[in-house]
Amino acid sequence: MGIELVIFIAAILFGIFLYWRESNGNGVYRFLNKMVNSKELQMSQDNPKGFVYKQSLLPRIIFVVTLVLVAALIVEFLTPIAVFNSYNGVSAFASFAVGTLFGTYIASFIISSSEVIEAQSGSIEDKLDDVVEKGKDFLEDLKNKDNKAVEEAKKEIENEPEKKMNEKSARERLKDKGLM
Repeated sequence: MGIELVIFIAAILFGIFLYWRESNGNGVYRFLNKMVNSKELQMSQDNPKGFVYKQSLLPRIIFVVTLVLVAALIVEFLTPIAVFNSYNGVSAFASFAVGTLFGTYIASFIISSSEVIEAQSGSIEDKLDDVVEKGKDFLEDLKNKDNKAVEEAKKEIENEPEKKMNEKSARERLKDKGLM
């Protein structure tokens, strides 16, 4: 189990490297496309698609498994290591294929998110500046509202003694009603 985990992590790193390498240039894929397809079916010059770069799931799986299978067959026949003779070899083969596939998707996510961040960086700064300015305005409004509320409360407190002086006492009101 330990060696499979190491193989899986190495395969993820290999998948990231494979995707990153193909995102910088797809010369091998373009050459193979020219060799296999007729002039009408060849990909355009501005198409960035590669074996794993900008490829859908099924062609990506086919390429990764074929690549790992060819590498395993080369190791099988040129070295004394028997890849397909035991469960451990087949398990390592499967771990490497799945890890490479995961690595390509991780690299795809990283490259896509970095492109989005670069595209949005200017607008994010503008939005952040707008938010800071609105926050400052809001705090100023709160301070002014608090000051207005305090001033109104002071006026009410100042006016209360005048109202009480103008009001009659309870005894005087009872006398006015004739109850006393």
